[in-house]
Amino acid sequence: MGERYAVIMAGGKGERFWPLSTSQHPKQLLSLVGKRPFLAQAVERLEGLVPPERVWVVTNRDLVDATRAAVPEVPAEQIVGEPMGRDTAAAVACGGALIKARDPDGVFCILTADHVIGDLPLFRSTLRGAMDLAAGEDLLLTIGIEPSEPSTGFGYIEAGEPYAEREGVSFHRAARFVEKPDRATAGEYCASGRYCWNSGMFVWSVPALQRAFDEYRPQLSGLMDELSAAAEAGTLDEAMARTYPELEKISIDYALMEKASNIVMARGTFAWDDVGSWPAVRNHWAADEAGNTVQGTCETLDGGGNIVYSPDRLTALIGMEDTVVVQAEGVTLVCPRDRAQDVKKLVGKLREKQGYENLL
Repeated sequence: MGERYAVIMAGGKGERFWPLSTSQHPKQLLSLVGKRPFLAQAVERLEGLVPPERVWVVTNRDLVDATRAAVPEVPAEQIVGEPMGRDTAAAVACGGALIKARDPDGVFCILTADHVIGDLPLFRSTLRGAMDLAAGEDLLLTIGIEPSEPSTGFGYIEAGEPYAEREGVSFHRAARFVEKPDRATAGEYCASGRYCWNSGMFVWSVPALQRAFDEYRPQLSGLMDELSAAAEAGTLDEAMARTYPELEKISIDYALMEKASNIVMARGTFAWDDVGSWPAVRNHWAADEAGNTVQGTCETLDGGGNIVYSPDRLTALIGMEDTVVVQAEGVTLVCPRDRAQDVKKLVGKLREKQGYENLL
C-alpha cells in the first residue's frame, strides 16, 4: 500500500460569519480561534502524521492565491482551485485524482479547513488508526464524534456492530446516517450511546474510493480518471474547466456514505467543534462576569451574554442582552444571538441588491 496523504477541503464561503467572512476572505482564512487561520491550523494538526509536502488543498479558483499565502508550508502546486462549486463529492473526487496521479495506492484523509479540534494526540491517534485500517482493507471510513450535548446543529451516525480497535480507538460498522434532528430526537440519540456526530472527516485508499464511485457515482469515477491524467500531463486547469460544468452538485454523504455497505466509523473522543456561526465562538473566547465574549474593545452597561467583534474601534452597549455585534470594514452587523443562523439569509438578500458586491 502507498504512503499517507491528506486532502483539505477549503472552498466554503462561511456566510454565517459575514461581515467578517466574505467571498474574497472566507471563514477558513480567518483567525477567529487561535493565532493562525483555521486552514493553517488544519495543516498544523497533521504534524507527525502527514507532512505538508503530502497535503493537497482544494479551494475555489478565486481563492488560490490567498490560500497559498495562508499555508506557505504546502507546495503551491498542491493548492488547487475548482472553477465552480459542485459540493463535497466533486472536491473529494478531485483530491482523489491528485493523489492518484502521485500514488495510485495511496491512503488519504479528507478534512475540512474550518473546524476547531482539541486533544491533538488523540485526534492523530484516531486518524492514524483509520489510515491503518484503510491501508489493508476495502473500506470507506468516517470519523464520528462522541456527542457532548444533544445538538441539533449536526447530522448523526448510528454505530453498528464493533469492527476493530486501533490505536486505542473503537471502530464500528456504520448502521445509518441521519440528518440534523430536532431537540427531542437528539436527546434520544445521546441517551442511547449509539450515535456520534457526523464530523465530515473521512479516510480511504485511492482504489477503495474509485471502486465506490464506480458502483454508485460513475461520473465521479470518470472525473478521477480524467483529472488524474490531466495532473500528470500538466493540464489540470483545462480539464477542470471542461468537466466541472457537467457535474451534479451533490455531497459526499449523499453520493457515497449513505449508500455504500463498507462504511466503518471511528468513535472519536477528541474535542471537536465546526464553529458554524457567531454564537459558536462563545466556546472559544473568554467571557467576562456578565457572560459577554469580546474580541477587540467593548464596554457594556447593564447587559450580558453578548458576542462582540470590534478590533479597530470601541463598541459601547447599554442594556443589551444576548446580541451579536460585528464591526467589519464598511459594515456593522447587529442581531439577536438566537437569530445568528439567519446571517446567511441576509447575505443572500444583499446579493440581490446593487451596490453591496464589495462587502460580500
